[in-house]
Amino acid sequence: MKKITYEWRILLLGLAAGLPGSAVSITLLFHGPYSSHLAWTLTLIIVAAWFGFGIALRNRLVFSLQTLSGLLAAMREEDFSLRGRGARADDAMGEVILEVNLLSETLRGQRLRALEAAALLRTVMGEIDVAIFTFNEEKRLKLINRAGERLLGQPAERCLGLTAQELSLSACLEGEPARNAELNLPGSTGRWGVRRGSFRQDGIPHYLLVLTDLRQALREEERQAWQRLVRVLGHELNNSLTPIQSVAQSLETAIQRMRNSGQTIAVLDDMHKGLAIIRSRTAALGRFMSAYAQFARLPKPVLKSLEFTELVRRVVALERRIGVRVSDGPQVWIKGDCDQLEQLLINLIRNAADAALETGGDVHVRWSLTGTHVDLFVLDGGPGISNPSNLFVPFFTTKKSGTGIGLVLSRQIAEAHEGTLTLENRTDHPGCCAHLCLPC
Repeated sequence: MKKITYEWRILLLGLAAGLPGSAVSITLLFHGPYSSHLAWTLTLIIVAAWFGFGIALRNRLVFSLQTLSGLLAAMREEDFSLRGRGARADDAMGEVILEVNLLSETLRGQRLRALEAAALLRTVMGEIDVAIFTFNEEKRLKLINRAGERLLGQPAERCLGLTAQELSLSACLEGEPARNAELNLPGSTGRWGVRRGSFRQDGIPHYLLVLTDLRQALREEERQAWQRLVRVLGHELNNSLTPIQSVAQSLETAIQRMRNSGQTIAVLDDMHKGLAIIRSRTAALGRFMSAYAQFARLPKPVLKSLEFTELVRRVVALERRIGVRVSDGPQVWIKGDCDQLEQLLINLIRNAADAALETGGDVHVRWSLTGTHVDLFVLDGGPGISNPSNLFVPFFTTKKSGTGIGLVLSRQIAEAHEGTLTLENRTDHPGCCAHLCLPC
């Protein structure tokens, strides 16, 4: 059975509302003192008015609903320029139209902001020198920026829809989500930083792939490393070669004087002293090269479970020149290389003791647990740090017998354990504070 439409239900309800009055009026006309012609004429007028008002009611409601339907259809098509007329706050239908108009205005503002944000995103993606790709669940390319086009060596029109394997990017969508990798692509070859994530669009999972060119950064780091190396080597070699050259010239002059005057004993004493200086400087140069080799060959740590309190107290017991005060901390177990961490702590406590001995101060060691990390503090009462910028410069030292690699090695060990090492002057007391942070 076919259902009656909403329009017909409104018409029938309107006619039903007017039926009692119309029926009573027609009955009174035919039973009253009226002529037959007048009764039929008035009956036709009543019936026509009855149907007319019912149809008018139907058309009025249907027109308002059609207006709302048109406004909603326009909003569904993202056309927010249309507005309904007759929007009034003191009328039921007018209030509905008013709310629809306000909704359309709100959606129009949101769409404008979304378009502006999308335009900004497209501009940023086009201008940044980072290759960005998105792939659908079938690993077919859906989005690419200009840096990605340059990397693949072809425009976006030819890349979109191709699989990651066809684009030689399948390896980037596998393995660790954040890593560095050597890539050989049509537009470039070298070392790239690979970052991979995921998101959902229209309920479908997608992959986000970001490739960062590391060559320029690596070249800059390499250039700075070479500059530091040349500066350090030049400084150390000059410190050894200058006195050797001076002594050699003095020996040459002494030999010439011996030939001219026959003063053999005095010249031999000068030669003995000169050779001693040469031997001392060459030995110092040998120690320098040995220290550099040690710095360059630090092995990868072998991680084992260690009791941190026992490790600290064992290293503190090795310092016999000055009493080291140890504050009891929480029992902490860490994963680390025992030999390397011992060397790190020995360097920190020895440096603190050296500084404290200069001024007659003390050394204090304490540690605490912060989340998933243990924080160790070595505080001394020494003179403090006079030149913080050179703390971790290899082979820079203010000690007469220092090699300048202790702190560099210590920081390298800390970072190899995914930790950090910092040194700064104390704010509560003269001296220095070494802060070692290690994961538990």
